Amino acid sequence: MSDISPRKAVILVSGGMDSAVTVAMAREQGFQAHALSVAYGQRHNSELEAAARVVRMLGAVEHKTVQVDLRSIGGSALTADIAVPLDDGEHDGDGHIPVTYVPARNTIMLSIALGWAEVLGSSDIWCGVNAVDYSGYPDCRPAFIEAFEALANLATKAGVEGAGIRVHAPLMQMSKADIAREGRRLGVDFSATVSCYRADGEGRACGHCDACRLRAQGFRDAGMIDPTRYV
Repeated sequence: MSDISPRKAVILVSGGMDSAVTVAMAREQGFQAHALSVAYGQRHNSELEAAARVVRMLGAVEHKTVQVDLRSIGGSALTADIAVPLDDGEHDGDGHIPVTYVPARNTIMLSIALGWAEVLGSSDIWCGVNAVDYSGYPDCRPAFIEAFEALANLATKAGVEGAGIRVHAPLMQMSKADIAREGRRLGVDFSATVSCYRADGEGRACGHCDACRLRAQGFRDAGMIDPTRYV
């Protein structure tokens, strides 16, 4: 294993607007972006294609896609034959966890990122989780990120013997409008991203799922033109 290098970062990239802005923020801070996407059995490949566009656009030094079959356990509208809710206001902050929550997804993704960070000799993992304008997922909260960082420093050779592992979640307290404005400042082309839970094979959005509604509202609140391609 190579020596710990604080300038390398493993960045989780889903293909959506949040992870794109996260890559841009890491690059602005001088990190080499080692982008990681996870093909977990999601409904479509268009978000993975968007992830590839994003990392090329933002200058990642490499992009790795890891296969994990979460469809084999199901339990989510994104990994099983369960309808994605449309226009139902499930992101209204009432504490309800919608059926689009994928059990253990962020834990698994961060664990894979942690393993790759150790191999690369990186002490920094970046992810685009957000606790303000989000769908009520329990693994998008500050407490989860803090707990995972503590686990990372207990469970790894790098954590015990090296400089420690840090999990960066720079969007945690930002609204979708804040994220849109930050992306504009950093030159992110949001038309290259895909956020929709029901995107078609060309990456066009449905405009009605939770992810689409949050994204569209963010652009409206930011006073920006929505560059999303809709069906």
